[in-house]
Amino acid sequence: MKATDIITDTINRLPKGYIFTYGDFTPVVKSKEAIIKALNRLVEKDKIKKLSKGRYYKAEQSPFGDLHPPQQQVVKDLLQSGVKLIGYLTGYSIYNQLGLTTQVSNTIQIGRNEIRPSFKRGIYVIKFIRQKNVITENNIPLLQLLDCMRTIKNIPDTTIADSCKQIASLLKALDIEDLRSLTRLSKKYPPATRALLGSILDFIKVNPDRKILLNSLNPITTYDYPGISETLGKQIENWNIKS
Repeated sequence: MKATDIITDTINRLPKGYIFTYGDFTPVVKSKEAIIKALNRLVEKDKIKKLSKGRYYKAEQSPFGDLHPPQQQVVKDLLQSGVKLIGYLTGYSIYNQLGLTTQVSNTIQIGRNEIRPSFKRGIYVIKFIRQKNVITENNIPLLQLLDCMRTIKNIPDTTIADSCKQIASLLKALDIEDLRSLTRLSKKYPPATRALLGSILDFIKVNPDRKILLNSLNPITTYDYPGISETLGKQIENWNIKS
């Protein structure tokens, strides 16, 4: 079978939106030059799309045109190294998913222990946020919630009060063990994030490790969250939060 036929057959079996690279074909097709030529011809024929140098995908069609691949696919090489998990989507990449904004951003933010400079990949800007906790598959949803609290002032097309209301709803759906884990993970976040977490947990009346959170804060430091009392009420004063 010719190299072109092998490559075409392989691509036909890949799901739409899946990002593939030259490496997906090298085990069978030895010539990298042949792979590059075949992929470029498929791009010219509009059979596949080119995301960035060396990265391609089959576009899924919608009534409004071709869909971009899922952000998880766009940066999958930055989230996992072999079988090791090294990052997770956060910030702008999950605000919409968590119901915090209706906007969808072309900025992809990744939480990692080791960060690197921002760069572009196709239409996307890839940025990194340092995560001081060990990243595991189980704690990613909790880290994403803490990241949202840390960056609550930057969530687009909403208010801090509305964001708090949605985060409170998300926290209310967690069980006690997850809330305890959330408190433990918050120790490696800024004090303002811990104060906000404590206040939201008080608001939903489920704060299993309240004393631990309170004792982690400097009693003379105050934290500014304009308009937050619209959702959380006067109890924010217990956490030295100013509205």
